[in-house]
Amino acid sequence: MSHAVPSTMTAIEIRGKGGPEVLVPAELPTPRPGPGQILVRSAAAGVNRPDISQRLGHYPPPAGHSPIPGLEVAGEVAAIGERVRRWKPGDKVCALVNGGGYAEYVIAEETSALPIPGGLDLKQAAAVPETYFTVWHNVFERGALKAGEWFLVHGGTSGIGTTAIQLAKAMGARVIATAGSLDKCRVCTELGAERAINYRSEDFVAACKEATGGKGVNVILDMVGGDYTDRNIVAAAEDGRIVQIATLGGAEVRINLARLYVKRLTLTGSTLRPRSREVKAGFARALEEKVWPLFAAGKLRVLIDSSFRLARAADAHRRMEEGSHIGKIVLTI
Repeated sequence: MSHAVPSTMTAIEIRGKGGPEVLVPAELPTPRPGPGQILVRSAAAGVNRPDISQRLGHYPPPAGHSPIPGLEVAGEVAAIGERVRRWKPGDKVCALVNGGGYAEYVIAEETSALPIPGGLDLKQAAAVPETYFTVWHNVFERGALKAGEWFLVHGGTSGIGTTAIQLAKAMGARVIATAGSLDKCRVCTELGAERAINYRSEDFVAACKEATGGKGVNVILDMVGGDYTDRNIVAAAEDGRIVQIATLGGAEVRINLARLYVKRLTLTGSTLRPRSREVKAGFARALEEKVWPLFAAGKLRVLIDSSFRLARAADAHRRMEEGSHIGKIVLTI
């Protein structure tokens, strides 16, 4: 360890489980990087839905990983473990982590850290890894979205939504998004959606059929579940792919299987956190090669809704849970 790293640090502990008030700043031992790991002196950390699930007791960290919440950070490499080849102390990185993000110092796997995308500052970069890893894998690898195809994302102004709209558009797809207000719909179209559907006043199935000339949507990214699942099946085109990444509307669903086989649909899904180091390394390589140049070219931007000091993590969670945010919520450290 370099001498500049203090033995203790400020981090956010989850004390019990429940509302945002269980997030409490604490002095904890600074972690030490193991083989293949780096220690990041964090400048900022992204706040994501899984952090709320973890706080409520529904999403425990994988075995052997930090119980501190937080899945993405950006900052400067403070120390490196054995066998680390790519990074050295002083390098600026952003990283997907398995936990530990709400802290002054964070352990990252060397292979899940990436250079800061061109044109972004550290605060913006901290808001990139979780949604870009998730959207890249689910929309382009599992969903196999291609240029010219129609893509529907629910919750278009969430962190995932703002990422998915922009990335699908940059890759040449035609984008439809749902959102819960006229203001949010306007943001979706500004980001590149051809059609933004206010789900409070419109039926997204009918709107998708209309937008696609009756053909339906080729790829759907859904974090709602519940009664959206069968409606997604109706909205999908023949040979369509529906990719599930969360179930904010409920995990138990009723679907009409006949529609699935008549249209030859694929219903799939994934979750990022439990995947192996090697799998995440593959996602990181794909992002650096295919997506990072789009930041430098000005084709992708990071929408930050709000930022809070680390000690105010509870307020950041309140902001996310009230549901009016547009884009990402970030903790500054």
